[in-house]
Amino acid sequence: MEKKIKISILCELYGKLLTEKQYEFLNDYYNNDLSLSEIAENNNITRQAVRDNIKKGEKKLFEYEEKLLFMKRMLNQEEKIQKVLSELTKIQKDSSDKKVANILESIKKELNCLV
Repeated sequence: MEKKIKISILCELYGKLLTEKQYEFLNDYYNNDLSLSEIAENNNITRQAVRDNIKKGEKKLFEYEEKLLFMKRMLNQEEKIQKVLSELTKIQKDSSDKKVANILESIKKELNCLV
């Protein structure tokens, strides 16, 4: 997985555990696509101070994930749900019973809400 996406997901999961500035800078940098210079200018600090805050925030996010494994579990769960949806689609295509097909469609809709 690309680092930018990984940091973005980790920030969503653990961002509130960071300092306010770390969260703000990470969010601006990774989600709002602002440069270090733009963030520095918006906050009246140096570009280096922004970079340091971002690096510290990234380090904390990876430490939290290493200990708590929320992202890993979430991605594994999504993968399993996709496999189940795929199998349900196969069963649905092979079934000639309309009642079964409707039940399977209902189950698929519920599972899609989890992904």
